[in-house]
Amino acid sequence: MNLKNMVWNEENYLLFLDNLKSISEIEYKKFSEKITFTKYEMLGIRLPKLRNIAKEISKGNSKSFLTVAKHHYYEEVMIELLVLANMKELDELMKYFNEYISLIDNWALCDTFCNSLKIVSKNKEYFLEIIDKLVKSKKTYEIRVGLILLLCYYVEEEYLELIFNDLDSIKSDEYYVNMAEAWLVCEIFVKNESAGLKYLEHNQLNKFTINKSISKIRDSYRVSKEMKEYILKFRKGK
Repeated sequence: MNLKNMVWNEENYLLFLDNLKSISEIEYKKFSEKITFTKYEMLGIRLPKLRNIAKEISKGNSKSFLTVAKHHYYEEVMIELLVLANMKELDELMKYFNEYISLIDNWALCDTFCNSLKIVSKNKEYFLEIIDKLVKSKKTYEIRVGLILLLCYYVEEEYLELIFNDLDSIKSDEYYVNMAEAWLVCEIFVKNESAGLKYLEHNQLNKFTINKSISKIRDSYRVSKEMKEYILKFRKGK
């Protein structure tokens, strides 16, 4: 299909969905369903293909595409999020941002979208207020979006105090929130060991999250053997 020059209407969108089904892989679908839990039906299409499709759509009328999108299939939603992430104009992006964040219901959609949202790196101060609202949400994947955005674009010395405050403010036992927190703590530690060490000494993370953070740090090849042994003292017991 010529996605770049596509006139997006109901009829052409159905043809687009048929094309997605034609490139799906049954075995990849089975694999994906084991590691990604979602309310959306899965087709089984690999991420590089989805990125290429989104790239072609973004060369044309992406806003028209998002208008007719149906959000039925997992891969369909992934493409929509990637098209959104490809938008160059901040004002246009924000018209769709909250709606599409609400569609995210699993780690893969969340993390792929956040990693692809390069516009954040050029508008860090603008997105800080948005991230603050996300991490204060009661919804698992809104919180995770906020955390992964911090992980991708804000692990720099000037933002560490803000990140630590956000981490300590989150009171959630949701697995995918806590894993994102642990990943963020680990990334901070390997990039700024002194700040990371200080946070391990004084933090308000729950037992699972602090222990998982330490485990991730110990798995890193960027941390010395001596430091890996030392940080075991910060593990929380029963």
